[in-house]
Amino acid sequence: MRSRDCVWLIFAVLWWGVIPGPLSAQGAALKDAESASHADTAATYQVVQVYSYPGYRLVQFNLAVLSHYSYLLVSGKEALAVDPGRDVDAYLEWCRKEGVKITGVLLTHNHADFVAGHLELAKAAGCPIYVSAQAGAAFPHKPLKEGDTLKVGEAVVKILETPGHTPEGLCGLVANKAKPQEPHLLLTGDTLFIGSVGRPDLMGGTLSAAALAGMLFDTWWQKLSKLPDHLALFPAHGAGSLCGVHLSDEPTSTLGVQKQVNPYLKYRSKSEFIAAVLEGLPAAPQYFRHNAALNKKGPEPVNWQAGPVLLKPEAVLAEPKEFQVVDLRDAREYAAGHLPNALNIGVRGRLETWVGTMVPWGSRVVVTGSPEEVREAWRRLHRIGYVVQGLIWEEWRRAKLPQAQIGLIPPQELHARLQKGEAPLIVDVRLPQEWQALRIGPAVNLPLDRLAELAPLKLEPEQPVVTVCNSAYRSSLAAGVLKRLGFKQVASLDGGSEAWIAAGLPTLGPEAVRPAGAATPAAASPPPAAAPPPPLRDLRLPERLAPVELKRLLVDLPGTFELVDLRPPAAFADYHLPGARNVAIEELLKDPGLPTRPGALILVDRDGTLAMAVGGILSQKTTRPVKVLHGGLAAYWSEVEFPSVSGAPPSGATTPGMRPPEPVPAAPAAPAPPAPPRRKPAGC
Repeated sequence: MRSRDCVWLIFAVLWWGVIPGPLSAQGAALKDAESASHADTAATYQVVQVYSYPGYRLVQFNLAVLSHYSYLLVSGKEALAVDPGRDVDAYLEWCRKEGVKITGVLLTHNHADFVAGHLELAKAAGCPIYVSAQAGAAFPHKPLKEGDTLKVGEAVVKILETPGHTPEGLCGLVANKAKPQEPHLLLTGDTLFIGSVGRPDLMGGTLSAAALAGMLFDTWWQKLSKLPDHLALFPAHGAGSLCGVHLSDEPTSTLGVQKQVNPYLKYRSKSEFIAAVLEGLPAAPQYFRHNAALNKKGPEPVNWQAGPVLLKPEAVLAEPKEFQVVDLRDAREYAAGHLPNALNIGVRGRLETWVGTMVPWGSRVVVTGSPEEVREAWRRLHRIGYVVQGLIWEEWRRAKLPQAQIGLIPPQELHARLQKGEAPLIVDVRLPQEWQALRIGPAVNLPLDRLAELAPLKLEPEQPVVTVCNSAYRSSLAAGVLKRLGFKQVASLDGGSEAWIAAGLPTLGPEAVRPAGAATPAAASPPPAAAPPPPLRDLRLPERLAPVELKRLLVDLPGTFELVDLRPPAAFADYHLPGARNVAIEELLKDPGLPTRPGALILVDRDGTLAMAVGGILSQKTTRPVKVLHGGLAAYWSEVEFPSVSGAPPSGATTPGMRPPEPVPAAPAAPAPPAPPRRKPAGC
């Protein structure tokens, strides 16, 4: 994309709030890492890939509903299991087919988001469990410390102590034992993710999140950053995990690449790193601290063949307040009829995470649906430490026992009612950043995980309400929460925002999409005479900064603003302004600390075009003043440094802190590197 095209696109987004494109692309805009958790295979362990190295292989498993990566390190007939999930059949079956025996289990730390399978595998394979000596493990294990090694056939794993996500975190540096000083890969656990780092606020106890974040800073700069750039990185989680934020959906990367693109690894100041890591963390599900304690103590083995205890409908009817009922069916079945007070958490989705978020730990939980759904939920909820009972929905229906309903509003009907001014109050239950980026119309944003707390304070129980999310998974759950709170007229948007967009209906926000074939804003028909005028837009644009004004700031007020140079590294090395920092565009757009740092942000480039485009994007993401050097460094040189000379400076002329630039070619500027796909937060 040429610079002028980039500028045009930015102003199209700012002014119209839309990006033209086919409906297929528009629908895809809402597909994120969470959407993968609704596939039929998402609830089972899938082999991502088998990676081959000299003398050994690494088998990577993915459990999409928990965004959980686990591994088998295999050499010859031996295998080391790394961070396995609680239901271990997938690992045992893979080894059985390959004729391999598991000889050990390595836990990188006390996991919080799932119950690990260390005791299950130790029992099934008769092997030892390896954990950090700092983990406080209460089960039989072999403690590990810095520099210890584990041998697996021809492979050797060197243990690195890497505190930060937790105090006891470990990483494993893997090499062939013939050349132990030439490692190939690093098993990073939750210390280092692809695109992110492990969040330090999940542990609880005596160490503050800031103290752990400081340890993580030291782990990176004093240890991991010194490892070879070619190392392949294999973390315990990917996009969608709540053990970090901004995780990539790439299953692996290299250390060298992460040094370039991972925004958290750029900070040289410990205080800035801590602020960036702690900024914008979503609330952790309440089950996390209980799972961490279970993993530390040692979870009880599960009789996976037993299945759930099934209750008779009369038992649940007699004591309705004793049970937390989770309806596993899809949103439309739930809307048509369900047990009073039941919450809809579909089995096709992130069942584990949402039960762990919405259902209090220690509750007597009953799951209802088909026999197959009930058994699957029983198995999967053991992954997060919930022991549930079952109720077959058809038995309740046949007994003609009481049922509750919620409304389902098709997108076209809701849009028509909005046009007439007769729509119910729209409550968008996605995360704030999702709602800000793209929404279907005027709505109140009450995130699902805080809905029970905020709804009584913000909403009127007698007022009709329609809940909205991307696919109706969260909005159906939200409708059940509101019914429990006593709201009288509750409905959910059928199919969610995905169905709204597929129907060709308009959306708002920086990531909004224009239906295919819709008229451009200039050609759009005027609204009917009786329609009220549209509300004024809060249009935030970057401020243009003249070269002479920037010169004054550099001389009179150094250190009061952040100066970012967007040019390629070679051009920056050849010539740059004093105090400037060279940052790639895609890294700047992903920088989590940028919105909250003090002072103005000043962007410079060669001629001002790309800087203006990037400034337009950033102006929508932060309230910080964003300024762009008008005319770029070419104008700065000609107008400020050598105002009497056009083009290159006289021979030998220099300015302290700067080097003269190469002559600017007449050809168009090179295309800007494409920004990577935006990583969506967890939610469906």
